[in-house]
Amino acid sequence: MRTNMTKKKFNLSGAILLGLIGGILFGLVMPGHFDWMLPIVQLGSSVYMNALRMMIFPMVFCSLVVGIQGIGSISSTGKIGGQAVLYFVLTTLLASTLGLFLPRALDLGKGVEIQMMTATVEPARFTSLVDTIRNIIPTNPAASFVHGDMLQVLVFAVIVGMACLSLGEEAKPVVHFFESLNKICIKIVSWVMYCTPFGVFCSISAVMYANKIDTIFALAGVLAALYLTYFLYTLIVYGGIAKFIGKVSLKEFFQTCLPAGLNAFGTCSSSASIPLSKASADKLGVPNEISSLSIPLGATINMDAVSILMSFMLVFFANACGIELSFSTMLVLMLSNALLSIGAPGVPGSAIACFAALSAIAGLPAGIMGVYISINTLCDMGATCTNILGDVACTVGMKETCKLEEATKLDFSQEEEVLSPSAN
Repeated sequence: MRTNMTKKKFNLSGAILLGLIGGILFGLVMPGHFDWMLPIVQLGSSVYMNALRMMIFPMVFCSLVVGIQGIGSISSTGKIGGQAVLYFVLTTLLASTLGLFLPRALDLGKGVEIQMMTATVEPARFTSLVDTIRNIIPTNPAASFVHGDMLQVLVFAVIVGMACLSLGEEAKPVVHFFESLNKICIKIVSWVMYCTPFGVFCSISAVMYANKIDTIFALAGVLAALYLTYFLYTLIVYGGIAKFIGKVSLKEFFQTCLPAGLNAFGTCSSSASIPLSKASADKLGVPNEISSLSIPLGATINMDAVSILMSFMLVFFANACGIELSFSTMLVLMLSNALLSIGAPGVPGSAIACFAALSAIAGLPAGIMGVYISINTLCDMGATCTNILGDVACTVGMKETCKLEEATKLDFSQEEEVLSPSAN
């Protein structure tokens, strides 16, 4: 009893916030004063990210296999997956549309002079629907884990889970093994979570050191407009889904999701925020059978804010370069943007390849890439935070729209207290 009380005294949200603020301030004063600290904070950031990523794929796989057993039927599994995809695709299309027309209405980039910088980036490639479907099924499941292909891992977990479900009693030993392994993963992740404030401090310090205050001020206008759009989109769209569909108050939703949002902001990785995102959804009353599938799926395909980011930057740079985007071009960009953002991996820097592909479609000069790369991380921080809030919001909405039989729900009440976002 004393141990549990001690754990509850650890305020994860407050600690991460302090680490975030401290890292921003330290990163700004580091150049010229503490340059020797840069390798240290880069090392701290790398160690934290590696420790977190170490357990993401095993935890997602085991949690999903076990969660499918709780769903109780193959048809219900398909219902949950289909509804999650519908949520994410619709919000991505909305975000892409908003991102293209809002900055155009605001005339972002008009009268701005940009000094081109050279940069060579391999643009993201469009793949046909047939190739996408073909690559979803992993020919080598072990390679999917090694290469970090979350979508293939999810599909393989669903296949294994449904096979165990259809075998019933014969598969019980395997199911029990995955249940035990899932608890081990949760335990290890809970230890890593205690290091999150330090990890966020190191990550954000390196970001601020690399961009410096001059870069931030030079593009302050577009960054301010971009972050305001992130905020309003999160409040209205995600807050609306949580409140009116998920029946959760805005205060409870955002307060519970705060640790996951801060971690995503500091690390720029949706995948690395999966443990905290799932903990937030579980705390908001979402059954494990739903969150174990929708949260990792959202980290893979729900890239609403990346879609907004791409749209903002395209219109901003087009206006700054005096390039007029026709309605037909904007329509092509909107659809391409949605497809690329859905396919973008939830890791830092993935937006750069997407922007390279879209800027070519928009007819922007190649030198623009150097300017975009210089501010990509600053843009991506807010985008990642927005995306993971969207993952949780859609999952909370599914709590009400994707009802499960009470008898099939599993008890995961033994998860570590530190994974509870409201632990105080």
